[in-house]
Amino acid sequence: MVAFSNSRSIHVAAPPEVVGALVDDLRAWQRWSPWEGVDPQLERTYTGPERGVGSRYAWRGNKKAGTGSMEVTTSTPEEVTLALAFVAPIKAENTVTLGFVPEADGTTVTWTMSGERNRLMAAAGALFFDKALGKDVDRGLASLKREAEADAA
Repeated sequence: MVAFSNSRSIHVAAPPEVVGALVDDLRAWQRWSPWEGVDPQLERTYTGPERGVGSRYAWRGNKKAGTGSMEVTTSTPEEVTLALAFVAPIKAENTVTLGFVPEADGTTVTWTMSGERNRLMAAAGALFFDKALGKDVDRGLASLKREAEADAA
């Protein structure tokens, strides 16, 4: 297995607690996730607490949305960490961390996905998946920025 880690960052003109509230409430991801709208018929299931550690979201959708789940494993003012499990179209277990660094005029948000891939997937990741994921994460960070700044206004 080959370890991987991809990170992207953005500056948000909102305090960390506003940004964090949009991340550790999995229902709020519908407002900013880059994968929203991929399947208009997406089935969503939420379990556990409404937000924070133990909050869980599972989805089942078309081929593009796939099937999987994520659970908040850490939720602090500095970061939210999620265990992400894909069931289909490809099985994978990854860790997603969104970190929040306070700045004088807002927050720097860094979204990191990490995990392990077999050698074939590592090669495919370097050629295709990492670039596609990076574009999705950049789009998600831009949406998170828009929503957090609106909430802070």
